[in-house]
Amino acid sequence: MKNIQPVVFPLNLGTATILNCVGSDNFSTSVTIYYQLLSAENQTLQSGNLSLSGADYEAYNSSADGNQYIYEWSATQLGVTIIGDYVPPVPEVVEPINSI
Repeated sequence: MKNIQPVVFPLNLGTATILNCVGSDNFSTSVTIYYQLLSAENQTLQSGNLSLSGADYEAYNSSADGNQYIYEWSATQLGVTIIGDYVPPVPEVVEPINSI
């Protein structure tokens, strides 16, 4: 998952700040990419499929990092800007209170 520049959805649906992509490569000519634009609370605000093929598939196949290529290509198709890797929040540890 990647952090993106905030994308505000109309009608108070929310603001997407996370891009998630999962690619399914047919190992021949194309990759089908399932994407999600998520809020900071991991609520899906938009999702769908993209198809990477042709010269883009050749570039993906020859790239040093296929996952990074899929994220960057997907972001371009969706018109969003990646600003970094997503780091999930760490839950606050609550120490137990000793009672006597």
